[in-house]
Amino acid sequence: MPTMLKIAVQKSGRLQEDSLEMLRECGVRVDNGRDQLKVAASGFPLELFFLRNSDIPQYVADGVADVAILGQNTVIEKEKDLEEVLPLGFARCRLSLAVPKGTVYPDITWLNGKKIATSYPNTLRAFLIRHNIEAEIHEIAGSVEIAPNIGLADAICDLVSSGNTLFMNGLEEKEVILKSEAAIFASRNISTEARELLEKLIFRFKSVLAARNNKYLLMNAPNEALSEIINILPGMKSPTVVPLAEPGWSSVHTVISEDRFWEIIDRLKAAGAQGILIIPIQKMIL
Repeated sequence: MPTMLKIAVQKSGRLQEDSLEMLRECGVRVDNGRDQLKVAASGFPLELFFLRNSDIPQYVADGVADVAILGQNTVIEKEKDLEEVLPLGFARCRLSLAVPKGTVYPDITWLNGKKIATSYPNTLRAFLIRHNIEAEIHEIAGSVEIAPNIGLADAICDLVSSGNTLFMNGLEEKEVILKSEAAIFASRNISTEARELLEKLIFRFKSVLAARNNKYLLMNAPNEALSEIINILPGMKSPTVVPLAEPGWSSVHTVISEDRFWEIIDRLKAAGAQGILIIPIQKMIL
């Protein structure tokens, strides 16, 4: 029987949706029927296990699953020795300490002797030890933000993305304990055959990530300004320059990081570039 790469993903939620979308962009098709916990994919020799987020690190550590797509914060909290293979750039968040609005909070020493509610006791405890803070930790499975309002805690430690939930519950973020994003994690005991499959899948993931982070840039440029425009562009290697039917003009093509484009758009226009287009890239092989 051929080797199948066993991948664990979140049973439900946004992380699962983003993970499956990434796999689809890598050419892996998953028919996740209702309540299915194990599904064979097509387009690549792999099986997906749909598991509770908090259980996944143990399954990978035990070798039940070869790899997982999981938030870094979960692996840190569960204190499992997994190999982080590739950060994926989605599900970005931070684990932060927050206190009620209006609290006089001079610095982290304010936490001494306080009660802190959290769903991440291990990570919080390690943070407090590093800073020589003695505080009482109240572990709560969910709805951590309500704890100060009902008198259960003086502060909370919870995941923050936009900060809207803290705002709605009258809380202010004071300390960032860690920053997290989704990543591919592998078992330390992954077999040679599974490792070879993982490397092939990682190649696909990197191609998709490169395409997401870069855009194809086209513009028309007067020939007398070509040198200046090319020097402005921070794209891959040398751009492609194609003469246009109109004398004295050329079309300039290159690949550019999307976040860099807005830094240079005014300089390109000032140099004489016209008809500037940014086109999404589906796949990018580096």
